[in-house]
Amino acid sequence: MTQQPMPAMASSTRRRFLQGTVGGAVGLTAWLQGWPRALAAPAPKGEPSGQMTWAIHVTIAPTWFDPAETPGVITPYMFMYAMHDALVKPMPGNPMFPSLATKWSESPDGLAYDFTLRQGVKFHNGDPFTAEDVRFSFERYKGTGAAELKKKVKAVEVVNPHHVRFHLNEPWPDFLTFYATPATGAGWIVPKNYVEKVGDAEFKNHPIGLGPYRFVSHQPGVELVLEANTEYWRKMPHVKRLVMKSVPEATTRLAMLKKREADVTYGIYGPLAEEVQRDPSLKLEPVVPPGTQWFVFTAEQYDPKSPWADKRVRLAANHAYNRQAVNEADTLGYSVLTGGIVPRKFDFALPLEPYAYDPNKAKQLLKEAGYPNGFDAGECSGDSVYTGPMEALVNDLAAVGIRAKVRPMERAAAFAAHREKTFKNLAFQGSGAFGNAASRLEAFAYSKGSQSWIQDPEIDEWYIQQAAERDRKKREVLLHKIQQKLYDEARFITLWELSFLCASGPRAAVSGLGLIPLFAYSGPYEDVQLKA
Repeated sequence: MTQQPMPAMASSTRRRFLQGTVGGAVGLTAWLQGWPRALAAPAPKGEPSGQMTWAIHVTIAPTWFDPAETPGVITPYMFMYAMHDALVKPMPGNPMFPSLATKWSESPDGLAYDFTLRQGVKFHNGDPFTAEDVRFSFERYKGTGAAELKKKVKAVEVVNPHHVRFHLNEPWPDFLTFYATPATGAGWIVPKNYVEKVGDAEFKNHPIGLGPYRFVSHQPGVELVLEANTEYWRKMPHVKRLVMKSVPEATTRLAMLKKREADVTYGIYGPLAEEVQRDPSLKLEPVVPPGTQWFVFTAEQYDPKSPWADKRVRLAANHAYNRQAVNEADTLGYSVLTGGIVPRKFDFALPLEPYAYDPNKAKQLLKEAGYPNGFDAGECSGDSVYTGPMEALVNDLAAVGIRAKVRPMERAAAFAAHREKTFKNLAFQGSGAFGNAASRLEAFAYSKGSQSWIQDPEIDEWYIQQAAERDRKKREVLLHKIQQKLYDEARFITLWELSFLCASGPRAAVSGLGLIPLFAYSGPYEDVQLKA
């Protein structure tokens, strides 16, 4: 068996070289990737001290405390990086950092993967971490990549307490992408004995993990409180207590930052971001995750009675949307406009430019489709954090005759509506999860994907073919064909590769933002620091 290579990360000193360009996004990402070397501090010599508070832009849902239920987006990892740990995970300077696994290897025939486990590690309740926990965590996983993982993995063998082997039914080039990155959450480990004792529901109420912070309490809709795990294997955390407060209102989050009631806040857009820039005591910290966002026509696009079933109407909606205006208004021009749902930096991504803003062409397409006066399009639903882009779309559609209204929702409810297929008409969708083109397409374009609204037998066939293809060039051709077809048929109204605008306050020495390349949130939590 051969040891898997660890990709090196680029570094750069350049920063704001990106206004609406691909090269600029790469430049900012490279700059962010240089941060870990500059900010990573040695392990604290004394005990952890102080309290650091985050003003979270979404209502915290207990389902995000359980790795088994990750929905193919990055949100749950804001909590998992604190309470849990994975065999392998992205960390500063290394996107495949050996964590609970100290090394791993693939058999020459591609049918087995061996992981050597870190010894002497204990869960927060004192239970020892063993290969049984790895097997148990995989078998109970039911998140976004569960169907693909369970289909491809034949068995999980416990060789000994510190050695686990995954047997595959057939060679699968994407095994590590699906298992060992935050594309699915399947590689994050929970304690077998504890979960079997208390059950899945109680585990969400009081999660036990292997991470740098222990669960203390959770008040639904209010806050999550965590305390430092002084025995964490990587290093002792600097800060004793982390408090994550649910604060859906952006103006309140900014006010908390100014009053020092919060030290870090997420999702500060538009005029509020400009206000942060003007305040010398605050720091605007843009993060560029692998986060593409778009609007989907839901099941309406396959209903012959719906206007969205006509490609000309879907194209009209794409040409009606002034993406650059949204970019400048909401993310100060930091985001990168795109024509696809796969981030450009992902392996096997097909770079696609968005359809041009052309309202006259949109009106002509509607006329050709038989809607010269437009039509009523019902609701445009989605995560309330992104009400701005939703309102902009609805306004632009109205300008060409397509009438809709915005329906903002709490994030967990929006995820559930995508998963359960209860949305109608237009819905905001997106993902900042790690992976490659195949993992992103599996979740959102393969008909069996957990949040996919696409029902295309040809795309399904290409997806199945590429999943077993070991020849890289042939895989690339198939994955590019899927992306091109989605674009040509205008199955989405694509928006951007989001620049997630966050901010830190005067007490924060190291916010954790940008330490893990491409990660949207603070992390690793054991590295965050308060000023002395």
